[in-house]
Amino acid sequence: MYKRYITYRRPSVSKKRYQIDFLKLFERYCSDIPESKSPLSGIRVLDLTRIIAGPYCTMILGDLGAEILKIERPNIGDESRKWGPPFFEGTKESTYFMCVNRNKKSICVDLKKGKEIIYELAKKSDVLVENYVPGKLAEMGLGYKDISKVAPHLIYCSLTGFGSEGPYASRPGYDVIAASMGGLMHITGPKDGDPCKVGVAMTDLATGLYAHGAIIAALLQRLKTQKGQWIECNLMSTQVASLINIGSNYLNAGKEATRWGSAHESIVPYEAFQTKDGYLTVGTGSDVQFLALLKKLGLSELETNEKFKNNTERVKNREELLTILRREFLKKSNKEWLTILEGSPFPYGQVNTIGQVFDDPHIKHIELIKEMDHPVVGKVKVVGPAVTYSYAENRVRLPPPMLGQHTTEVLKTLLNYSEETLKALQADKVVQ
Repeated sequence: MYKRYITYRRPSVSKKRYQIDFLKLFERYCSDIPESKSPLSGIRVLDLTRIIAGPYCTMILGDLGAEILKIERPNIGDESRKWGPPFFEGTKESTYFMCVNRNKKSICVDLKKGKEIIYELAKKSDVLVENYVPGKLAEMGLGYKDISKVAPHLIYCSLTGFGSEGPYASRPGYDVIAASMGGLMHITGPKDGDPCKVGVAMTDLATGLYAHGAIIAALLQRLKTQKGQWIECNLMSTQVASLINIGSNYLNAGKEATRWGSAHESIVPYEAFQTKDGYLTVGTGSDVQFLALLKKLGLSELETNEKFKNNTERVKNREELLTILRREFLKKSNKEWLTILEGSPFPYGQVNTIGQVFDDPHIKHIELIKEMDHPVVGKVKVVGPAVTYSYAENRVRLPPPMLGQHTTEVLKTLLNYSEETLKALQADKVVQ
């Protein structure tokens, strides 16, 4: 392969010498001067993920200041680049790809031909994240055991459908499959209707969130041990863990779950009520909140009704109470109800269309939507980080990259490849 152009040598480092201070690791492996306010500034992530769960994880790390090197297949790239329509007007750039790939640099490397490049990058990185079917990267010499020999300090995180062990380990996994097998679709949808998937890939997103937290925990542990490790996250385990009270109900009370639409099995009222022109969701988690709702609706006569005196009774008499409340909410529009409910001690909110979400005065006030300049599509809008810090920065810095946009830049500056070497690698279709 490209060994005829580059001589790869694994540095001999004594155990004593390797036990160095973590801050020195920063200086050794990171090309950028750490920013004082970005929590992960100085951390470099080798991102071998595609689609949603992995890219969502690495995007969060990128928002926190980590340098994300997104490794993509030459000429193809992340599959989500082609997931459209919609595409940005006049381009082949999908809006789907843009939602989880900001703050990243795209490098096109053929993993089979360019294994040594990945080794070199791993030595200069802190984290590697991948979401291939278990065993696939190991076949190429890029599994954890292979990488850990080259870069023992590396945090290696695998995101899979079902994990690396068990009867389903070799099966590919998508969000909707994990949601099906993990029970989420069974409990989602109209009470007497068909199972439904959630409107966005919540199992993917939850897995990405689990992974990002696990990576940060492993980085903290490396402060003490100076050792890397392998982290495994998978969609199925994430989904089952996310069943929370529904799972506990079955495990401890033998209670099988059913679909409740927007309602709650254990709290009444807690659902979306139809109004004159839409839907309004109201939840009362305490008796005090329920009494406040009755006052707002002008139903004070129900305050002394023994059938509704506490949540246990309200759950028992669910249909009788909800029939009354549903009838009442139909009398006014969303706008009228929002005026009436202003200042209420219980949570409430209208069911917004996506257009209404982004036109919401609160969303505008907190400036959650960020705008970036993209080299091809022009202005790109994204939903910014959901978490704020009193001191640290968690922000959008770079637009989602074009395929292979940073290949030359990274290989030159980080690995010191010469023009001659780069041309040879391109000619052999090792990189793009």
